Amino acid sequence: MAKYESVNPYTNEVFASYENPTDQQIEESLALAHALYKKWRHEEPSSRAAILKDIAAKFQEKEEEMAKTMTLEMGKKLSEAKEEVEICIGILNYYADHGPELLKPVDLPNPYGRAYYLKQATGVIMACEPWNFPLYQVIRVFAPNFVVGNPMLLKHAHNVPSSAALAAKIVKSGGAPEGSLLNLYLSYSQLDQVIADPRVQGVALTGSERGGASVAENAGKNLKKSTMELGGNDAFIVLSDADPAVLKAALSDARTYNNGQVCTSSKRMIVLADRYEEVLADMKEIYSGLKWGDPLEDSTTLPPMSSQAAKEKLAKQVEAAVAGGAKVYYEYPEIDAPGAFSRPIILTDMTKDNPMFDQEMFGPVCVVYKVKDEAEAIALANDSSYGLGSSVISSDIKHAEEVASQIETGMTVINGRWITDGSLPFGGVKKSGYGRELSPLGLNAFVNEHLVIDFTDQNQQ
Repeated sequence: MAKYESVNPYTNEVFASYENPTDQQIEESLALAHALYKKWRHEEPSSRAAILKDIAAKFQEKEEEMAKTMTLEMGKKLSEAKEEVEICIGILNYYADHGPELLKPVDLPNPYGRAYYLKQATGVIMACEPWNFPLYQVIRVFAPNFVVGNPMLLKHAHNVPSSAALAAKIVKSGGAPEGSLLNLYLSYSQLDQVIADPRVQGVALTGSERGGASVAENAGKNLKKSTMELGGNDAFIVLSDADPAVLKAALSDARTYNNGQVCTSSKRMIVLADRYEEVLADMKEIYSGLKWGDPLEDSTTLPPMSSQAAKEKLAKQVEAAVAGGAKVYYEYPEIDAPGAFSRPIILTDMTKDNPMFDQEMFGPVCVVYKVKDEAEAIALANDSSYGLGSSVISSDIKHAEEVASQIETGMTVINGRWITDGSLPFGGVKKSGYGRELSPLGLNAFVNEHLVIDFTDQNQQ
């Protein structure tokens, strides 16, 4: 049986399969990527920025094909898959427009003479990416490293191999040199071997805490720099002065976007007591109004989960939460379909001793907490081993910013749910990982800040 399979979660039918590469194919890929890195060291970033523009245009041209492949492979709504392609186009254009300027030498005032540091490529990057955003996760690592001059090897998730192949194909058709993005269907043991290879100089991973710990351990053992974008259990804090319309708009897809399969989904609704019943009613209205069906159909608002395994894992987590004392406020009606559909559910009365209190539930499960005051809300938000994203809903923006500053997290959105853009850094703290992707911070993730200092004037004195 192939190690990588494309399974349509709407029908649970396999429509493509891929085998692991041979040792020779891995060696050829490493050699090709490393040779390209050596070549790029003698070229200006502006030449690669121009190619990123062409790749963005190719993505626009192939948007329908890319979106449909993602929907067939992991079940997201076609409209959201198209939006994902558009986000990728924005990221490609951001680094095409700003990459060369961001990579210019930086002057350093000092008492010794002229000093500055260069921003230089470091070498081949190994990227390990997850299934929930099959294209976006790849491009947010590829685009900045391409303009820097770091070729990228890709090990995508086992259930989105067709999306991985298509991404690499379209990047190449957009004018990227051979070796810029090489897709490899690696086994876990092969991945360890690639990370250990001296030609690989960095490792970027987005995925689970368990996967991140394993890859980070191997990267550290081989003295390779790494960035880890891991899970989240994001808090959505509703203050007493939240505008009802703003609140409802923020809630509308805070837990349903990508069927709740987002690291930065608002998984914990932490609500001041006087707004608690309102949030419960809003979420019930949102969940009960969903229409399950084929994610390729525009009328579908509740698609299947990414896989049968994902559905079963979430069901077990919900069972454990209820067995631990959580109460079911609302559950979507039974879904009579062969696909990997999960019934949206609202849970309340989740206490600290519940086995699911500090666990990420990846899917359409909303946990709503009632707190007596703002201090308790902040304390509960921070009572988590994760620290990826958060939201604060309030009519007093200055005060919302003060609350945001007290949350132990990498990102906070005021009066909305999580958003992403090439210009905005993405990343977390605690068990949500380390390092940043996107924005100037993401561009610098695998850059050598090479100090140059001119002592000429000192020597002539």
